Amino acid sequence: MPLRLPDNLPAIKLLEDENIFVIDETRGHSQDIRPLKIVVLNLMPLKVTTETDLIRLLSNTPLQLDITFMKLKSHTSKNTPVEHMKQFYINFEELRNRKFDGMIITGAPVEDMPFENVTYWDEITTIFDWARTHVTSTLYICWAAQAALYHFYGIEKHKLPKKLFGIFPQDINPDEANKPLFRGFDDKFNMPQSRHTEINSEDVLAIPDITVLASSPVSGIGIAAAREGREIFVTGHLEYNPDTLDNEYKRDKGKRDDVDPPKNYYLNDDPSQGPLVTWRAHANLFYHNWINYYVYQKTPYDIDEIN
Repeated sequence: MPLRLPDNLPAIKLLEDENIFVIDETRGHSQDIRPLKIVVLNLMPLKVTTETDLIRLLSNTPLQLDITFMKLKSHTSKNTPVEHMKQFYINFEELRNRKFDGMIITGAPVEDMPFENVTYWDEITTIFDWARTHVTSTLYICWAAQAALYHFYGIEKHKLPKKLFGIFPQDINPDEANKPLFRGFDDKFNMPQSRHTEINSEDVLAIPDITVLASSPVSGIGIAAAREGREIFVTGHLEYNPDTLDNEYKRDKGKRDDVDPPKNYYLNDDPSQGPLVTWRAHANLFYHNWINYYVYQKTPYDIDEIN
């Protein structure tokens, strides 16, 4: 089954060119199916790129998904046309009385700032709290994962001496290998990372309500969960497309002194040879499993019964 997307969303054409099956809202209304309602709070600067990355992965499911893009009233995007935001994004205030089967909250380019200094901190923590009673399962990515862990559990983030940048193998916690999230996974899987801060494993392990699902001796905790999978925290970017780290490296090269070439990413570690994609299969499987086992299998048919 396809994803149902707003009419004329740029990602539709991009993904159709990749032979990925999506339908627009007009066609979706003609199908008598109760789609899962997924809301995406996209905090990344390049909205269209992130939309396309996430939709690409969400499309790999036999379920019909109705995608809504949320925006913050307290923040104005500087890198995406105002027309795009007006056409495809809805303020949280307009959505707060609705319920959703699943939610994705992306990373944001504010990780060098203390959480409370982020201009939209009050609004986003309100959304975090709202999601606990209005969403069946919420996926927090990168900065959003750090922010939610801080808001709910008081776990601090810490500045890294150099940007954690590249592809890092993750070990699945043997005690959690039978979790539905990892059905079809190998014992190790690769995850892109691109961040200047980290959370300490000891701080997370000290919270009984949080389960560490996967980690790396180099990049630390990769995936953790709480509330029986109603909250899943991913410190990296399984959604990244093949060129994302390359584009980031070229953008920052010569402009920052804390960025090295991404590790385990380029063929033979040579930027001139381009990236070697080693995470895409597990990324598709991760999102498929999340949608199927943590959203579809858990959410009530009557969406108003979510609590």
